[in-house]
Parts: sequence; structure tokens; C-alpha cells
Amino acid sequence: MIPTVFALLGAKALYLTFLWLGASIAGSYLSDRKGYGEKPGLASGLILTVLGPILWLFVPAREGSNWKRYGPFGRPKADTPPEET
Repeated sequence: MIPTVFALLGAKALYLTFLWLGASIAGSYLSDRKGYGEKPGLASGLILTVLGPILWLFVPAREGSNWKRYGPFGRPKADTPPEET
């Protein structure tokens, strides 16, 4: 009986850890795309778990950020001229 309880508790803890780390990754990605750097998003994802990445969806993007230039997933917008290299 006791090993079964610990096994079930361990599986739930593992899933919650995956959720926590996924929220940190999402917050870090969103804050970096919006021009604030990765650290604020990572911190908000670690502290606020699921709420952190949701908050970054409502934070306005800085001028010249990747979010404004390419959108949320990195594809250039149709009206944006290509960058000169």
C-alpha cells in the first residue's frame, strides 16, 4: 500500500514539474521575442507558473523587437521589407 501511494505521488510531482518548466520556457520565449530579454520571462514563469506566460501575452512589445518585426513565431510579415546583410 505505501509504495503505491509514493509512486502515485511521484508521478503527479513529475507532471507538475514538467508544467512548471514548460511555463518557464514559454515565459522566457515570449519576453525575449517582445524585446525584454529572457530573464524577466524566466523569473515570471518560475514564480507565477501558469500565470507568467499568460501575462507576457498582454505586455506590449518594444519597438524594433522580434515580435513587431517577425510576429510571434519568426515568420516575416508580408509588408516588412527583408533585412539587409
